[in-house]
Amino acid sequence: MQLFYTPDIEPSHPQYFLSEEESKHAIRVLRLAVGDEVQLIDGRGGLYTAEIKDAHPKRTILQITSATQGFNKRNHYLHIAIAPTKNIERLEWFLEKATEIGIDEISLIICQRSERKEAKTDRLNKIITSAIKQSIKAYHPVLHEAEPLAKLLSRTFDGQKFIAHCDTGEKVNLKDSIISQGRYLILIGPEGDFTPKEIDEALNNDFKAITLGESRLRTETAALEACFEMNFLNR
Repeated sequence: MQLFYTPDIEPSHPQYFLSEEESKHAIRVLRLAVGDEVQLIDGRGGLYTAEIKDAHPKRTILQITSATQGFNKRNHYLHIAIAPTKNIERLEWFLEKATEIGIDEISLIICQRSERKEAKTDRLNKIITSAIKQSIKAYHPVLHEAEPLAKLLSRTFDGQKFIAHCDTGEKVNLKDSIISQGRYLILIGPEGDFTPKEIDEALNNDFKAITLGESRLRTETAALEACFEMNFLNR
């Protein structure tokens, strides 16, 4: 069954009109017709089944036949703050895979050693949207515009906070540290890692230093490893 992302759908409305872009894709590309069933996700936890009532290539009309709220809601909340990679395709890869595995929020942080100071969130959000459709996720992860690390550190977060880095010092394993089914914020630095000063600032703001294994990982690999571990440990 074909799946469409419809963030503006209203759960109480019996009908929904596909956008012109999605209507053209449904009717001209997918060759869907009156009577065909489709699924819709709103990015807020809603999964809908609908039947095509008017197969118009500019304004397809759907009749909602069933709706599920809180579809596959996970038992924890994961926020990863990651420094954008110099090669933007690596960041795109992380966003795609993390969305498929399970993540709620992503912040892009600019650090002292960052080689990329900005990223186009419009394109990155499209990659996230494609990934939720691919993996049938009803929740759309929130992606924030890039901001200085210091700004994120100063912000209140209701949950456990961790920083992954390659510098020396005491570190803990996630499996020994997390409170199950909780809220988590994990910092992942740039290719050159966080500076000692940035690490100290994070620790002074109640972040715990963690290890993700003995190997030196690329930024996007470290972030995905943290994402996988959190989802695995909360199964």
